[in-house]
Amino acid sequence: MRKTLLVLLIVMSTFKAFTQHGEKVEIAMLKGEYWWGGLSAIGYNTPYDSTSIATLDLWGDNKGNQAQPLLLSSKGRYVWSEYPIKYSFEKGKITVTTRSGEIQFGSAGKNLLDAFNFAVSNFFPPNGKIPDELLFTKPQYNTWIELTYNQNEDDILEYAQAIIDKGYPPGVLMIDDNWQESYGTWEFSPRRFKDPKSMIKKLHNMGFKVMLWVCPFVSADTEVFRHLAKEGMLLLDGDKTQEVLWANTKNKAAIIRWWNGASACLDLSNPKTQDWFEDRLKYLMDEYGVDGFKFDAGDADFYTNDILSFVPGLSPNDHTTYFAKLGLQFPLNEYRASWKMAGLPLAQRLRDKNHNWNDLQKLIPDLMSQSIMGYAYTCPDMIGGGEYQSFQNVTTIDEELVVRSAQVHALMPMMQFSVAPWRVLSEENNRICLEAALLHVKMGPLILNLAKKASRTGEPIVKPMALAYPNSGYENINDQFVLGDQILVAPVVQKGRRNRKVILPKGTWTDDKGKKYRGGRSVEIEVPMNRIPYFTKK
Repeated sequence: MRKTLLVLLIVMSTFKAFTQHGEKVEIAMLKGEYWWGGLSAIGYNTPYDSTSIATLDLWGDNKGNQAQPLLLSSKGRYVWSEYPIKYSFEKGKITVTTRSGEIQFGSAGKNLLDAFNFAVSNFFPPNGKIPDELLFTKPQYNTWIELTYNQNEDDILEYAQAIIDKGYPPGVLMIDDNWQESYGTWEFSPRRFKDPKSMIKKLHNMGFKVMLWVCPFVSADTEVFRHLAKEGMLLLDGDKTQEVLWANTKNKAAIIRWWNGASACLDLSNPKTQDWFEDRLKYLMDEYGVDGFKFDAGDADFYTNDILSFVPGLSPNDHTTYFAKLGLQFPLNEYRASWKMAGLPLAQRLRDKNHNWNDLQKLIPDLMSQSIMGYAYTCPDMIGGGEYQSFQNVTTIDEELVVRSAQVHALMPMMQFSVAPWRVLSEENNRICLEAALLHVKMGPLILNLAKKASRTGEPIVKPMALAYPNSGYENINDQFVLGDQILVAPVVQKGRRNRKVILPKGTWTDDKGKKYRGGRSVEIEVPMNRIPYFTKK
């Protein structure tokens, strides 16, 4: 209570903040002011300035990725609400509204770093824990692109063995969708897995930890569906009209359309449902030796229709949070959709990107958006892109794109392969990808230490230039970033480029070749295919 009063006094006296109960705040942008926040999936559109025109509503829409009811400015100002906000930028004016609850707006200092530190301390302080260390220190390998909906024991073991045979360091192996009997029936399909316990033991012996893909959906007309319906553990259709007799429920189970069809959905606002799901996941760990889980779906837009839940009056975003909180029981985790989970030990991956250069150029600004919103434990999308249709025809694969994508990943907090580089690349280009993976392993101890620091301070592992070097005019740099405090990373994200401009802040910098540079200026460097340019400040 004393701490709360102290924070309130500081906010009122020093930061000129106020809380708006009228559910609407209008803000006149300051000269030269830039704003970030809200959604990681469109981080490439930020920062917003006085010329920007954009309207975004976070209620029921996280754009398939992490969301946060937060806006931060280069002049030290902030906006926060515990509820989904709608915000618009229009020619120098910002309008923020909510359907319910309060909007907090104020000034926390003079720059983006001041605003960020204030937000961390007051809105999403870290809890001192990080996700599983292996996520940071070794590459991750996801079976999706290679196997898609044919996840099976033989091919998973073959993929894992190829990783070892090609010299790639073993790390986390993610077995993706369709390993299970059906959605909600979290048991290995006996048609595709002869001995899953033995399979996982073999993977462990190769040096991998194993994750399984899961989601909150439940296939209708299954034994599990009937049990969950009877026990009141599914979201219900708000339409009380009974067209048929539903023997197991007072209301109809809601059927939600998602990318794999139409399914019922767990009501995770019900503690009984939470216990059931946790028990099923822990069974997989105890019975088969599974190490963790990739928690997919949970997007707010799945919950926007008229549904009934155990806890009444929830926003769609609240259901996303219930699903995300489930992962806190499992240190080896991954999420793609999150709402207000900054500061907590969840690995947050960017949504699937297409296999094209335009999407590759989004990786850095989107991941920087995650950092600014307080999501420190971040992962770019799968190397080369996660949209599997792009890889069905090998002749359309852009080898240079896969290589440059791996190089972007190499000095990010996490790197994740899915398409097998040795299958789709020339021997030389595969070797370059391997070098990127080995560089990530080399930097693993540093990245892990930065993750542990983030768990104490909230400081992101990787930062946009404007956050690492505030008041320096770096707001619009979106193709380089800072790892920790001392390493500036400048990958190539344009096709055919063999040189690039790098902006170096003041100080003395040494590049990856050992060459020294005086900072406070931009320099032109050569970047052949086998180079990942990074600069260390002395």
